[in-house]
Amino acid sequence: MHPIIKASSELRKNYNAVAELCRQQQAPVFLTKNGKGDMVLMDLNTYSRREEELDTAARLLEAERSRLAGEKWYSVEEFRQHMLDAIAEGAKHSAKNK
Repeated sequence: MHPIIKASSELRKNYNAVAELCRQQQAPVFLTKNGKGDMVLMDLNTYSRREEELDTAARLLEAERSRLAGEKWYSVEEFRQHMLDAIAEGAKHSAKNK
């Protein structure tokens, strides 16, 4: 997909059309002022999606850094077994207190 570029005057003249373009394309619109890049405009859903993607990428990067630093990690099966053990222990504790 090619970037969408509009003059900032287009936003002033026809906000609704530019806003609808953002929503339809689900992509940012780059605004220029005097022929040079000035701002980026995007609809709220696109912004929220991009923020979630950035947050996920940051968490994955941190996890990878931790792994490379030698921190202990559990396989899915190990994690599953720990959870089942914790649930069973909680059930025993709950049964004792009844």
